[in-house]
Amino acid sequence: MTVAVVVPVHRNGATLEELVSRVAAALDGRVWRVRLVVDACPEGSGAVARDLALRDPRVRVTELTVNVGQHAALRRGLADEPGAAAWVCLDGDLQDPPEALPALLAELPDRDVVFGGRRGAYETSGRRLTGRLHRRLVAALTGLPHDAGAFVVLGPRAREAVLSAAGDGAPSVVVALGPRTPSGAGLRLASRPVVRASRPVGASAWTSRARVRQSVRTLRWCAAQRTQRWTTSEVQVARRNH
Repeated sequence: MTVAVVVPVHRNGATLEELVSRVAAALDGRVWRVRLVVDACPEGSGAVARDLALRDPRVRVTELTVNVGQHAALRRGLADEPGAAAWVCLDGDLQDPPEALPALLAELPDRDVVFGGRRGAYETSGRRLTGRLHRRLVAALTGLPHDAGAFVVLGPRAREAVLSAAGDGAPSVVVALGPRTPSGAGLRLASRPVVRASRPVGASAWTSRARVRQSVRTLRWCAAQRTQRWTTSEVQVARRNH
């Protein structure tokens, strides 16, 4: 099984070498590659990524000239990595432990999507509380697990769902996989608890304001998809009754 690991990179230059080393150790015995998607980072992360790629041909780099955000960067990385049997979306700041990958990948024969369910005191209590509230609202609207985040393993059907959902305006890789959304319908989902680590270096690029904007945008999209699903069902019932 070839595993493609997609990592959005923005202000993560200091953690990339350790990240790749830990991915290599976790996936030892498998065929793997890492796609570092440098999201127009102004702080030199691109140079670090290119150096890693020069030293290891399994490391590949996509450099974006305009900052598009975490989830659009993940979609670009998934699109740039055809030909794998499994894809991993993994943060570049070492909060998502690569050591969890073997257990998540082991679920794929029976699942299309396996989330690393968020656990642990990896953020401030306020951010964890608002994050849990957001995820529970998304879960109610989309049918996703309540702990689903962007640390996720995808099979071929799930990767195609994420790429196709871009045309529907899906604001994140995560919500594109919801079984109550057009792109995620029929996907087999699982979530396995994974304790996330605190960020070892620097601060998150996700400011409180950015988190609120993304949350509102995501919830609006999820609600619209649910409304569309109800409307479509009503039309189908009306047609059958005539």
